[in-house]
Amino acid sequence: MEQVEVFNPCIRFARPTRTGPMWVTESLFPNYLFVRFDWQTSLPRVHYAPGVSGVVHFGTRWPAVPDQAITELRVSLGPEDVHVIPKEFQAGQSIQVAGGVFHGLTAVITQVMPGKERVMVLMDFLGHQSALELPVASIVKRITR
Repeated sequence: MEQVEVFNPCIRFARPTRTGPMWVTESLFPNYLFVRFDWQTSLPRVHYAPGVSGVVHFGTRWPAVPDQAITELRVSLGPEDVHVIPKEFQAGQSIQVAGGVFHGLTAVITQVMPGKERVMVLMDFLGHQSALELPVASIVKRITR
């Protein structure tokens, strides 16, 4: 039986919720897996595997991701199965407020105060730029995809 190798790169990060940041783990490419197999002999086995809705193809053409691209992805994510995006902050970084009256609003960190576990941010609020001091526990990095 042919060997089938599966790679599902995942990330773990803090997501903003109304009750504060919550750590979540998600696939880096939602609804997609990278699978190495001999498509001429194992395509039906992979295509009809439980949980698989289909194999990416363009008409009768089955694209292949170069090994180098997968290697670079593995190197950039590190040796663990799940890449953790640390909750470290620095000036100039875009953040999102998690919980409280400013929940969901975005801001830019202007100053990190590690001893106080707080940050100073600049935020557009009601049409004005306002400087606010927020606890680190109430913000998350703004994740863009």
